[in-house]
Parts: sequence; structure tokens; C-alpha cells
Amino acid sequence: MTLHVYNTITRKKELFKPLVEGKVGMYVCGVTVYDYCHVGHARVMVVFDIINRWLQQLGYDVDYVRNFTDVDDKIINRANERGISISHLTTEMIAAFHEDADILGCDRPTHEPRATAHMDEMIEMISALVEKGHAYVSASGDVLYAVRKFPDYGLLSGKNIDELESGSRVDVDNTKRDPLDFVLWKMAKADEPGWDSPWGPGRPGWHIECSAMSCSHLGTTFDIHGGGMDLKFPHHENEIAQARAANDGGFARYWLHNGFVNINAEKMSKSLGNFFTIREVLKSYHPEVLRMFMLGTHYRSALDFSDKALDEAKSALDRLYETKKRLSDKRDETTPLPEKFVDVMNDDFNTPEALAVLFDACRTLNKAINDGEDFTLLAGQFSAMTALLGIAQHDVNEWFQGGDADTDQIDALISERAEAKKARDFSRADAIRNDLAAQGIVLEDTATGTTWKKG
Repeated sequence: MTLHVYNTITRKKELFKPLVEGKVGMYVCGVTVYDYCHVGHARVMVVFDIINRWLQQLGYDVDYVRNFTDVDDKIINRANERGISISHLTTEMIAAFHEDADILGCDRPTHEPRATAHMDEMIEMISALVEKGHAYVSASGDVLYAVRKFPDYGLLSGKNIDELESGSRVDVDNTKRDPLDFVLWKMAKADEPGWDSPWGPGRPGWHIECSAMSCSHLGTTFDIHGGGMDLKFPHHENEIAQARAANDGGFARYWLHNGFVNINAEKMSKSLGNFFTIREVLKSYHPEVLRMFMLGTHYRSALDFSDKALDEAKSALDRLYETKKRLSDKRDETTPLPEKFVDVMNDDFNTPEALAVLFDACRTLNKAINDGEDFTLLAGQFSAMTALLGIAQHDVNEWFQGGDADTDQIDALISERAEAKKARDFSRADAIRNDLAAQGIVLEDTATGTTWKKG
């Protein structure tokens, strides 16, 4: 079965055919680096990590580009609040971003361009837009994009340009020819960073950054442009208008958007103040739990964040690790993925169905082990699926026992309990079990001895 993806711009699933056979160019909008990432950012990280992994699994050579916005009003304000330089702040936050993405098991993109390193490309694109009549210099000196000069504006979001009104993300400016026109280049204030340009010292508007960086790294026409649903309008709509006007029609061919993360039925975001940083969540949950939680909902659907959902993800992972614990050295790392798993992943990266295939395989695998049957193939398939999804990748003992438990003390108590049972001192044996249970340590008596895990 070949890969089909849901293309936001056509509003339907389409057969995926890359521009160049065997190669995929994919650009994903990154973060503005002024603060730690929240769970909404984590979803983008994990979703496009899975998409990148699956494209590579299908044999594509993926050129995966994800940017950093490292000049912005929020960055300037935060650096001033902290009394540090902008470069100090952005370097610190990029390092923090990498720490968060790495601990979630996300592979690094091929390229991670920074906006400040692509000023020449932005100025070149803006100059082309001015020259072609799609942009103008306002009375304030800012360069603005003339939205009504682009007939296809609204194609991605489905919005009618005549019905659009200036909103919270559209600057109201009396120097604009139209309220919907947006900034391509803003003149620098005296206390702000600026770059030389044909229009004077300034810095780029947010939207032009991604248009210029994606085309710079992937060419004027490339395969996939992705990001969160919140970027569909106006950011991605504006990107299309800029790039197609500057490049005479070329830009991304497939548009992929992941759904919102909701909390109490409301979108999680910094602007609403109802967000949790990745680091806050990881104080209570293992990073693999957060990744599992993300995979349990289709990437295009809204994801409801709660402790209950995270606890369910933890329980599901426990089942996988229980199975992994039984495999010993029977795994064959070269075993191909099950056909059904491939089919559902080729259906727009359907990770919930892929997990269903995985857990069905777990049940079959455990039955084969219980029945004394050869389970080498099943073990290999289990290993292949979990590796692709990036779950159940840690040491089994580490998973169940945790890193903060006093292993030596627990092992000593288990030995003491075994001696007590031999001596038929069952009250002492029960007392040890109960004392450990009070510490969150669960004992499991098997034919080969007693094991333990954190409950």
C-alpha cells in the first residue's frame, strides 16, 4: 500500500508523490525562542518526528527542516526583563528546546535554521515582492504585503477575503492600504536590533521568515510544509501569499497540520495562561509517557490533556514493558513490520491504529510464550513496531524500578523475605512485602524468583 496524506489545502487525503523520486523535502515551523516549550510544542515535535520516521521507513531520503525564530518582540522584551542580551537568551532557549525534544525521543531535523542567519534571503524575497507590485513601503517606513494583490488569498484556511476583518493577530495601522495587509519588514526602533536593508535598518515580520528559510533550504517548490493547526491562519496563509507571489507560483505541495492540545475543552496556549511546560509535566511523568499520550490520538484531532490520560498512557506502556521483559534475547532486529501496521501508518500516519496493531501483537506474543511456542518472529515484530514509534525503548529494570529507588536495600529486603519464607516466618515475609508496598514497590513472585517494580 502506498502512502496517503491529508492535504489541508485540498481538504482531502491524497496519494503522496514527492517532487523528486526517493526524496522528500519537509519544512516544519519551529518555535520562537523566548521561553520553555509547553505541551502544545511537544505535540508538534512528536507528530513530525513520527512523520519523519515513517517517511524514512518507506525508504525516502528526507531533508527535514525546522526553524527557530530568534528575533521577535517577545524575545526582545524577555531579554530586557532578565537583563541579558538577546543572543544569550536565544542560545539558552534553543539548548533547552533540544533537551526537551531529545528526552521525548525525537530525532534531530536535517537543518535547524535561525531567522537571524537568513536576513539576506528575506530581504531578497521582500525586494521581489515590492518589484512585482505585491508589497509597498508605507508612510511609517515599514514594508507591507498587499493582500488583495494575491487572488488566491484564503485558499489554505478557506476564509473569504471580503469577510475577513482585522483581528487580534493583524496589526491595525492607519498607514496600511488595507486593514489585512501585513508587515514584511519593520523599521527598527532606537533600542531594538536592526539589519541594513533597502528600506533602512529594521527586522523582518514573522511570516516572511518561514517563507524565506523554507525556500532557501528546500527550493522554491518542495513537498511538505507542516505545523500546528493554530498556524494555518494567518501564518501559513501569509507564507503562501508571499512565496507564491515572489516565486511565480511555487511553494509547498502538501500541507500537514496537527490538532490543538486542549485542557478543560480550551486550547492550551501561553496567551491563555492555561499551559504546562514539558519540564513541569516531566516532574511527574516519564518522557515516554508523554510521547505515548501523543501517539494515542490521531495527529489531526484535538488532544485532551489530563492526568487521567497520562496515567492511562503509563499503564499502556507498563503492558509493553511487561512483554518486553519476557523476550530475553529472542528478538530479531531485522524482522519487517507487520503488514497491517504498515497499512495503517500509510493511511495518513494513523498512530492510534498502529498502537492497536502493536497491542494485538503483544497479546499474541504473550500467548505464544505461555504456550511454549517459537516466538522469534513475533518478538522481532514487537521490537520493530516499538522502535518505529519510539516507545518501550528503555531498559526494563530501569522502567519498572525507577532511577531514585535504593536498589541495594530493596534487593536485601527481598533476600530477607525469601529467607523468612524458607523458615516459614510468614508474618515477617508479609511485613517486608507491606513495608515495600508502602514505598510504592510491588513484588512479583515467579517460578525463578522474586522481581520488583515501582507501582
